[in-house]
Amino acid sequence: MTTASPPGALLTASAVHKTYGATKALDGADFTIHPGEIVAVMGPSGSGKSTLLHCLAGIVTPDEGTVHYRGHELSAMSDSERSALRRGDFGFVFQFGQLVPELTCVENVALPLRLAGADRKVSERQAAEWLERLEVADVAGKRPGQVSGGQGQRVAIARALVATPRVVFADEPTGALDSLNGERVMELLTAAARDTRAAVVLVTHESRVAAYSDREIVVRDGKARDTAGVAGAA
Repeated sequence: MTTASPPGALLTASAVHKTYGATKALDGADFTIHPGEIVAVMGPSGSGKSTLLHCLAGIVTPDEGTVHYRGHELSAMSDSERSALRRGDFGFVFQFGQLVPELTCVENVALPLRLAGADRKVSERQAAEWLERLEVADVAGKRPGQVSGGQGQRVAIARALVATPRVVFADEPTGALDSLNGERVMELLTAAARDTRAAVVLVTHESRVAAYSDREIVVRDGKARDTAGVAGAA
């Protein structure tokens, strides 16, 4: 199913509602992002910003409203089609990395490629290249429990970008880091995303992190407002 999205839009949400029990997480939120754009989704805890990210990524289905990726409605796709998007077109960086503890760092980065059916040696060679690019080549053979928080987040970013996704969803990527490591992680994430022309949906409550974005969308009481007054305002 296709729709008339804003010209050049990659991912859009229109009048999205989501309720959990008696809690209204989203109350008519709108969102638009274009290829290569970095958009910060800001708001206090409980405002609905992470729920919006989950709807945009096809992890959660809205109760009302629509989410379209490249003109196709996510809710009209099958579970397997949405899973395929999350393996290839979408990359993810979470607050605590969520690396697989039993795998080495290079195996963690290679995992999206392996899940897509790529050869192990080829996948790990590409993973090693990304670890070098993110300045953590020296942790390739270590397991997540053997590296620092900052190193672990760089490994997570490498994993998110190794399959050359069109959209990277970053949910509080510096929330567990000190300010110095947080700044470096954001520098590396945004530089790598711009090099690959990946769009980034950056959920954060920190203005210093949002400063790395091209524009900001504020989510409050489940509604989204574009601070630049462009597409995505509500």
